[in-house]
Amino acid sequence: MARRCNADENKESVTIGELVKLTDTRYSTLKYYTEVGLLQYEQVEERLTRRYNRENAVKTLETIKNLKAQGLTIIEIKDKLSITF
Repeated sequence: MARRCNADENKESVTIGELVKLTDTRYSTLKYYTEVGLLQYEQVEERLTRRYNRENAVKTLETIKNLKAQGLTIIEIKDKLSITF
């Protein structure tokens, strides 16, 4: 179950730290998903902060968790999400 986040719930984008709180997913897991291309982000140049679209990221993470629960690998999940390496 996702924890409450102190971030403004109306915000369109969130940081990785806010996404951790929203989805109850470990920081290292989110960073890995970002690095392999499962989670899309925008880079804010000034401070190099990655911002994730709140709605898309939460939906994507729910899908990933469901597919992992079915025993799929990251490569199979990428195929299901139609994301290429």
